Amino acid sequence: MPQPNEPVLTFLNTRRSRPAKLLRAPAPSRDEIHPMLTAAARSPDHGKLEPWRFIVLQTGALTRLSKSVEKRGIAANRPAEDIAKARSQFDDSPLCVAVIEVQKPSDKIPKIEQSYSAGAVCLALLNTALASGWGANWLTGWPAHDAQFCQSELGLGENERVAGFIHIGTATTAPPERPRPDIDAITTWVDA
Repeated sequence: MPQPNEPVLTFLNTRRSRPAKLLRAPAPSRDEIHPMLTAAARSPDHGKLEPWRFIVLQTGALTRLSKSVEKRGIAANRPAEDIAKARSQFDDSPLCVAVIEVQKPSDKIPKIEQSYSAGAVCLALLNTALASGWGANWLTGWPAHDAQFCQSELGLGENERVAGFIHIGTATTAPPERPRPDIDAITTWVDA
Protein backbone atom coordinates (compact mmCIF):
# COMPACT_ATOMS: atom_id res chain seq x y z
CA MET A 1 0.00 0.00 0.00
CA PRO A 2 1.48 3.41 -0.97
CA GLN A 3 2.42 5.75 1.85
CA PRO A 4 1.45 9.30 0.81
CA ASN A 5 3.71 12.17 1.71
CA GLU A 6 0.94 14.41 3.01
CA PRO A 7 2.99 17.62 3.48
CA VAL A 8 4.21 17.43 -0.13
CA LEU A 9 0.71 16.70 -1.44
CA THR A 10 -0.68 19.63 0.55
CA PHE A 11 2.04 21.90 -0.86
CA LEU A 12 1.38 20.79 -4.45
CA ASN A 13 -2.37 21.28 -4.07
CA THR A 14 -2.03 24.75 -2.56
CA ARG A 15 1.11 26.13 -4.24
CA ARG A 16 0.80 29.53 -5.83
CA SER A 17 3.36 31.54 -7.75
CA ARG A 18 4.05 35.01 -6.42
CA PRO A 19 3.88 37.78 -9.04
CA ALA A 20 7.42 38.76 -10.03
CA LYS A 21 6.56 42.46 -9.82
CA LEU A 22 5.84 42.01 -6.09
CA LEU A 23 9.11 40.23 -5.22
CA ARG A 24 11.66 42.21 -3.25
CA ALA A 25 15.07 41.79 -1.64
CA PRO A 26 16.43 39.92 0.05
CA ALA A 27 16.89 37.19 -2.50
CA PRO A 28 18.44 33.81 -1.81
CA SER A 29 22.20 33.80 -1.35
CA ARG A 30 24.48 31.64 -3.43
CA ASP A 31 24.45 29.03 -0.65
CA GLU A 32 20.64 29.13 -0.54
CA ILE A 33 20.11 28.92 -4.30
CA HIS A 34 22.51 26.01 -4.83
CA PRO A 35 20.23 23.36 -3.24
CA MET A 36 17.31 24.71 -5.30
CA LEU A 37 19.29 24.25 -8.52
CA THR A 38 20.30 20.77 -7.34
CA ALA A 39 16.65 19.82 -6.74
CA ALA A 40 15.57 21.26 -10.12
CA ALA A 41 18.28 19.25 -11.88
CA ARG A 42 16.61 16.05 -10.64
CA SER A 43 13.88 16.58 -13.25
CA PRO A 44 13.08 13.87 -15.81
CA ASP A 45 15.89 13.72 -18.34
CA HIS A 46 15.54 10.94 -20.90
CA GLY A 47 18.92 9.69 -22.01
CA LYS A 48 20.72 11.64 -19.26
CA LEU A 49 21.47 14.40 -21.77
CA GLU A 50 21.09 17.31 -19.34
CA PRO A 51 19.47 19.39 -22.09
CA TRP A 52 19.47 22.51 -19.89
CA ARG A 53 21.72 24.74 -17.85
CA PHE A 54 21.34 27.66 -15.45
CA ILE A 55 22.37 31.31 -15.57
CA VAL A 56 21.91 33.00 -12.19
CA LEU A 57 21.27 36.70 -12.79
CA GLN A 58 22.10 38.93 -9.85
CA THR A 59 21.55 42.67 -9.36
CA GLY A 60 24.18 43.99 -11.78
CA ALA A 61 23.19 41.57 -14.53
CA LEU A 62 19.49 42.38 -14.07
CA THR A 63 20.22 46.10 -14.40
CA ARG A 64 22.25 45.48 -17.56
CA LEU A 65 19.52 43.28 -19.05
CA SER A 66 16.85 45.88 -18.34
CA LYS A 67 18.79 48.49 -20.31
CA SER A 68 19.52 46.00 -23.09
CA VAL A 69 15.85 45.04 -23.35
CA GLU A 70 14.98 48.67 -24.01
CA LYS A 71 17.67 49.04 -26.70
CA ARG A 72 16.69 45.78 -28.38
CA GLY A 73 12.99 46.57 -28.18
CA ILE A 74 13.49 49.94 -29.84
CA ALA A 75 15.69 48.39 -32.55
CA ALA A 76 13.04 45.72 -33.20
CA ASN A 77 10.23 48.34 -33.36
CA ARG A 78 8.38 46.86 -30.40
CA PRO A 79 5.55 48.91 -28.89
CA ALA A 80 6.57 51.05 -25.90
CA GLU A 81 4.25 49.13 -23.56
CA ASP A 82 5.87 45.81 -24.55
CA ILE A 83 9.31 47.27 -23.88
CA ALA A 84 8.22 48.66 -20.49
CA LYS A 85 6.69 45.34 -19.45
CA ALA A 86 9.81 43.41 -20.47
CA ARG A 87 12.08 45.90 -18.69
CA SER A 88 10.08 45.71 -15.47
CA GLN A 89 10.69 41.96 -15.31
CA PHE A 90 14.40 42.69 -14.81
CA ASP A 91 14.07 46.04 -12.99
CA ASP A 92 11.83 44.61 -10.26
CA SER A 93 13.56 41.27 -9.73
CA PRO A 94 15.94 40.73 -6.81
CA LEU A 95 17.31 37.55 -8.45
CA CYS A 96 16.50 35.58 -11.57
CA VAL A 97 17.57 32.16 -12.79
CA ALA A 98 17.46 31.82 -16.56
CA VAL A 99 16.81 28.16 -17.35
CA ILE A 100 18.46 27.55 -20.69
CA GLU A 101 17.29 24.74 -22.93
CA VAL A 102 20.32 23.16 -24.61
CA GLN A 103 19.39 21.02 -27.60
CA LYS A 104 21.85 18.14 -27.77
CA PRO A 105 22.37 15.74 -30.67
CA SER A 106 20.75 12.38 -30.02
CA ASP A 107 19.52 9.53 -32.19
CA LYS A 108 17.27 8.32 -29.36
CA ILE A 109 15.92 11.43 -27.63
CA PRO A 110 13.77 13.69 -29.83
CA LYS A 111 14.23 17.44 -29.55
CA ILE A 112 10.70 17.86 -28.20
CA GLU A 113 11.52 15.61 -25.23
CA GLN A 114 14.56 17.77 -24.50
CA SER A 115 12.24 20.80 -24.52
CA TYR A 116 9.86 19.04 -22.13
CA SER A 117 12.77 18.29 -19.81
CA ALA A 118 13.79 21.96 -19.75
CA GLY A 119 10.19 22.89 -18.93
CA ALA A 120 10.19 20.34 -16.12
CA VAL A 121 13.34 21.98 -14.73
CA CYS A 122 11.58 25.36 -14.74
CA LEU A 123 8.62 24.00 -12.78
CA ALA A 124 10.87 22.09 -10.38
CA LEU A 125 12.92 25.22 -9.67
CA LEU A 126 9.78 27.30 -9.19
CA ASN A 127 8.27 24.76 -6.79
CA THR A 128 11.54 24.28 -4.91
CA ALA A 129 11.88 28.04 -4.38
CA LEU A 130 8.28 28.24 -3.15
CA ALA A 131 8.73 25.20 -0.89
CA SER A 132 11.87 26.83 0.51
CA GLY A 133 9.79 29.80 1.64
CA TRP A 134 10.71 32.24 -1.13
CA GLY A 135 8.39 33.99 -3.52
CA ALA A 136 8.92 32.86 -7.10
CA ASN A 137 7.47 33.33 -10.57
CA TRP A 138 8.18 31.73 -13.97
CA LEU A 139 8.12 34.28 -16.81
CA THR A 140 9.25 34.44 -20.40
CA GLY A 141 8.17 37.38 -22.59
CA TRP A 142 9.52 38.51 -25.92
CA PRO A 143 13.15 38.85 -24.74
CA ALA A 144 13.21 35.11 -24.00
CA HIS A 145 12.31 34.40 -27.63
CA ASP A 146 14.48 37.04 -29.29
CA ALA A 147 17.51 35.10 -30.54
CA GLN A 148 19.63 38.24 -31.05
CA PHE A 149 18.96 39.45 -27.49
CA CYS A 150 19.63 36.00 -26.01
CA GLN A 151 22.86 35.52 -27.93
CA SER A 152 24.29 38.97 -27.25
CA GLU A 153 23.09 39.46 -23.66
CA LEU A 154 23.04 35.92 -22.25
CA GLY A 155 25.74 34.37 -24.43
CA LEU A 156 23.46 31.63 -25.76
CA GLY A 157 24.65 29.36 -28.53
CA GLU A 158 22.79 28.44 -31.69
CA ASN A 159 21.44 25.29 -30.01
CA GLU A 160 20.17 27.13 -26.92
CA ARG A 161 17.11 29.13 -25.93
CA VAL A 162 15.49 30.45 -22.77
CA ALA A 163 12.96 27.99 -21.35
CA GLY A 164 12.07 30.41 -18.57
CA PHE A 165 13.15 33.21 -16.31
CA ILE A 166 12.52 32.08 -12.73
CA HIS A 167 12.37 35.17 -10.52
CA ILE A 168 13.03 34.52 -6.83
CA GLY A 169 12.86 36.86 -3.87
CA THR A 170 10.91 37.80 -0.80
CA ALA A 171 7.16 37.82 -1.35
CA THR A 172 5.54 41.06 -0.20
CA THR A 173 1.95 39.80 -0.32
CA ALA A 174 0.11 36.51 -0.68
CA PRO A 175 -1.73 36.42 -4.01
CA PRO A 176 -5.43 35.61 -4.04
CA GLU A 177 -6.45 32.16 -5.19
CA ARG A 178 -7.45 31.97 -8.82
CA PRO A 179 -9.83 29.67 -10.70
CA ARG A 180 -8.36 26.25 -11.42
CA PRO A 181 -9.16 23.79 -14.21
CA ASP A 182 -12.23 21.60 -13.98
CA ILE A 183 -10.49 18.22 -13.89
CA ASP A 184 -13.62 16.31 -14.96
CA ALA A 185 -13.95 18.53 -18.04
CA ILE A 186 -10.37 17.89 -19.18
CA THR A 187 -10.02 14.22 -18.27
CA THR A 188 -10.92 11.20 -20.38
CA TRP A 189 -10.93 7.76 -18.78
CA VAL A 190 -10.09 4.83 -21.07
CA ASP A 191 -10.48 1.25 -19.87
CA ALA A 192 -10.29 -0.78 -23.06
